[in-house]
Amino acid sequence: MARAGNSITIVVQVDSLSADVQRLKDVAAATLRRFKAADAATTITVVGDAAMRSIHYQFLKKRSTTDVVSFDLTDECERRRVFEVAVNAEYAARQARKRGHSTEAELALYIVHGLLHHLGFDDGSVEQAEKMHRTEDAILTKLGYGSVYFEK
Repeated sequence: MARAGNSITIVVQVDSLSADVQRLKDVAAATLRRFKAADAATTITVVGDAAMRSIHYQFLKKRSTTDVVSFDLTDECERRRVFEVAVNAEYAARQARKRGHSTEAELALYIVHGLLHHLGFDDGSVEQAEKMHRTEDAILTKLGYGSVYFEK
């Protein structure tokens, strides 16, 4: 049986986006390849603060906005993994200004972070978070963004 391979869709729901959508797709593809998730359907939705606040409340009962919320919607009867990742472009722009890099780099971080949660990583403890963030930076450095999470 032939494999379906990865499919990555990015849906932009903000008026303007300071990022190259194809590069963001490449970030998702590289992350999936690195962890051998070779047959996944991934949808990344780029939203603003208001939409993220709604998502955050609907699924996590938190009234604040946030950077990324992700879901593994894989049906246990299917072989293909299904991921949904919502990233907040307005939050990313604010964080990027504070950290001294591009909004695109910050969005790339959020995409990697959201996917890593479904590829065996967690950030529930200090040790787990450090491992996850170092992995994020390794992926982003390899893709030309440099170290995004940790100070340079």
